[in-house]
Amino acid sequence: MKYGLLTYVENKKFFNVGDNIQSLAAKQFLPRVDTFLNREKLGEYKGDPVKLIMNGWFTHNIHNWVPSEDIDPVFVSFHMNNTAAPAMLSEKGIAYLKKHQPIGCRDQFTADTLKAKGIDAYFTGCLTLTLDSYKVADEERGEDIYIVDPLYSYPRPEKIFYNTKYTVKNILNGTAFQLGKKNKHLKNFISEDVLNSAEFINQEPPSNQLNDEQKFEMAEALLHKYAKAKLVITSRIHCALPCLALGTPVIFVNGFDSFVDSCRFDGILELFNRIDIDSKTGAFTANFPLEGKISKNTMVKNLEKHHDLANALKEKVRSKLN
Repeated sequence: MKYGLLTYVENKKFFNVGDNIQSLAAKQFLPRVDTFLNREKLGEYKGDPVKLIMNGWFTHNIHNWVPSEDIDPVFVSFHMNNTAAPAMLSEKGIAYLKKHQPIGCRDQFTADTLKAKGIDAYFTGCLTLTLDSYKVADEERGEDIYIVDPLYSYPRPEKIFYNTKYTVKNILNGTAFQLGKKNKHLKNFISEDVLNSAEFINQEPPSNQLNDEQKFEMAEALLHKYAKAKLVITSRIHCALPCLALGTPVIFVNGFDSFVDSCRFDGILELFNRIDIDSKTGAFTANFPLEGKISKNTMVKNLEKHHDLANALKEKVRSKLN
C-alpha cells in the first residue's frame, strides 16, 4: 500500500499555509509519503492504491468530487463547507460517504449535515490538535508575542482590491472605506505596547512563489515558532488549534459574522480562551479574566479541553492505518 498526503491548489493571489499545517498533522501518522495528492483533483487520480487521510476543508472543485476508487480514504477531521455541501451531497456523493462511513468530522456542523443525509458521522475535532510532536521544553519558550492574521475577515486591501471587478464592487458597496476598522477594533482590546512590539504573521502569503516542499517547510517553521512563543493572538483556527497542542498560550479572536466562516467552528470555539467581537461596533467580551487590554504582562492558561479529542484522534488514525 502506498501513502498519500494532501496538497492544495492556490488561488491567483494567495495560498493558505494553514492547509499545509493540516497536512503536517496527517503526515506524522504515515510511515512514509509516496505521493502528493491535490485536494481539488482527487477524482482524477489513477494509479496504485493509496491510503489518504482526508482531513481538512472540502472542497473548491465540487465538480471533481468524489475521489478516485484507487484512493483508500481515512475520514477524520473532515469539514464539508456549507457552500460545497449541496453539490457534494449528490446521490453519488452520499453513496461514496456511506461506503466509507463512519465519517469523522472536524466540526459538529459537518457531522450534523452528514447525519441529516443518513450518513454515519461523528465529531472528532481537528487533527492539528495532535501536533504536540512539535512541542518543546518549557525552558525553550521565549518572550515573543505573535499576532497572526487577527480579524482577517474584516476588509483588507489584498481582498478589496483583488481584481478590477472586486475593486469596483467594494467601492460601490462602501467596503473599501472600512479599511481602518480592523486596527480600530484591535486597539479596543490589545495594548499599544503589544501592537507595536509583537510580530505580525500572515498565514495567507502570496501565491505562485513556492513549490509544495517549500510550503511544508514554511508550515513547519511556523509550528517551531509558535512552539516557543510566550503568547499567540490569532483569528486563524489552524494557528490556534496547533498552539493548544504545543502548549503555547493562545487567545482566539472571533470577529466572524458569516455562516461560511462560523460553520467551521461548531464544537471548536469552546476549546479556546476567546475574545468575541461585535464586528459592527467593536464591542467585545472575553471568556477569560482580562483586566483592561491584553498587555505584555497578560497571563493566560489554555483551557486544556482538547486532550480527550487529541488522544481519540491519535488512536483512531493509528487504527485505520494498521
